[in-house]
Amino acid sequence: MAHKTAARTGKPVSALTKLFVLDTNVLLHDPTSVYRFEEHDVFVPIMTLEELDHNKKGLSEVARNARQVTRTLDEIVSSQHDGIEDGIALSGPSQKLASGRLFLQTEAIAKELPIDLPTANADNQILAVVIHLQRRHPERAVILVSKDINMRIKARALGLEAQDYFNDKVLEDTDLLYTGVRELPANFWDKHGQGMESWKRDNRTLYRVTGPLCSKLLVNEFIYQEAEQPLYAIVREIAGKTAQFETLTDYSHAKNSVWGITARNREQNFALNLLMDPDVDFVTLLGQAGTGKTLLTLAAALTQVLDKKLYSEIIMTRVTVPVGEDIGFLPGTEEEKMGPWMGALEDNLEVLNKTDDSAGEWGRAATHDLIRNRIKIKSLNFMRGRTFLNKFLIIDEAQNLTPKQMKTLITRAGPGTKVVCMGNIAQIDTPYLTEGSSGLTYVVDRFKGWEHSGHVTLQRGERSRLADYAGEVL
Repeated sequence: MAHKTAARTGKPVSALTKLFVLDTNVLLHDPTSVYRFEEHDVFVPIMTLEELDHNKKGLSEVARNARQVTRTLDEIVSSQHDGIEDGIALSGPSQKLASGRLFLQTEAIAKELPIDLPTANADNQILAVVIHLQRRHPERAVILVSKDINMRIKARALGLEAQDYFNDKVLEDTDLLYTGVRELPANFWDKHGQGMESWKRDNRTLYRVTGPLCSKLLVNEFIYQEAEQPLYAIVREIAGKTAQFETLTDYSHAKNSVWGITARNREQNFALNLLMDPDVDFVTLLGQAGTGKTLLTLAAALTQVLDKKLYSEIIMTRVTVPVGEDIGFLPGTEEEKMGPWMGALEDNLEVLNKTDDSAGEWGRAATHDLIRNRIKIKSLNFMRGRTFLNKFLIIDEAQNLTPKQMKTLITRAGPGTKVVCMGNIAQIDTPYLTEGSSGLTYVVDRFKGWEHSGHVTLQRGERSRLADYAGEVL
């Protein structure tokens, strides 16, 4: 491999390793981002450190990340006993996660910017650093990494290379996200039917088949085949090229209704099978508006809390990110403050309360009071350090959570607690979060194949013909 010498240091630098200049928003978005560039070098401008200093005060997620970044940088700098002008090796502080070097700006850099760009602007000062490094190291690729689209456009307009920060993305293409559902090919039984075993257990039929497709399946993945005799089943075990399937409870039939609710389509039936299974501790439901995520989850929760007594109460929480202008401070207790955000809960309880036609108006009012006593609405802000025992925890609008916030919430679950996350990754309101980096996408991808978790992407809207048509054309 050809080596060239860097302008400042006497150490050989590979022409293939790149020099990444980090914008402040990358560090605030992922506090460990300095360790995510493998064998490449990382450069942190002095303006980035200055902006970190401005953001470190307060209790927000950004302030916490700023403090964590500062601690990480302090740990790296403390590991270097000589001068830091030649860069600091990252292999030690990162536990060999990164093998490049960290460079901090140690000298004043002349502003080489077009006259129209104000030099007092922090973004423009970082761009000046990138121009300076590009001229100093003509043999290397110097790349600006920023989450700010305008910053990247400005950099490209100045002839600089700029990239988004990709490491936080679970998937480049969300079309590849695990759906939890797989249609079996028409020739499945021709290839897998030889030597098939079947037996009954608890009114369900189990099959054990062997064939090439079995190794591609995941535990708790739903499989179906629409034919004269349709098959709807869930994968229970995988061992090499052998798989064990179990048929499902048909929740589309009125005799199996859950709190008066029946499944209206195939995916809703799959979702109810997960929600009603006590062996499944973690369920994720993805789907567009009107696919029935909240209604199915609440119906399953009420049945298991009030009828089956599997859980002591329902806890519901969601991210309070406004769609329009923020309405400011709200009076009252924690539950009253969360009230305006919980319109979806009230709407669905209204539907569930009408399922019992024989109760009459007084009976329904009494049922409504009983239900509301068993549902607690909690704010995300006070979740850290808590442990929920024997609860049914519902996380609504989970697409607005970061992976770190999602981890904080799911790790609250104590013994006997079931966690359900639901959301629509096409409706993200949190700044800097995308479909690929959302906490919901993250957990769907990380939990797939675990025997105590399941996922279903709901496809068909069941709200109204108006909502379905609006979802398609708008």
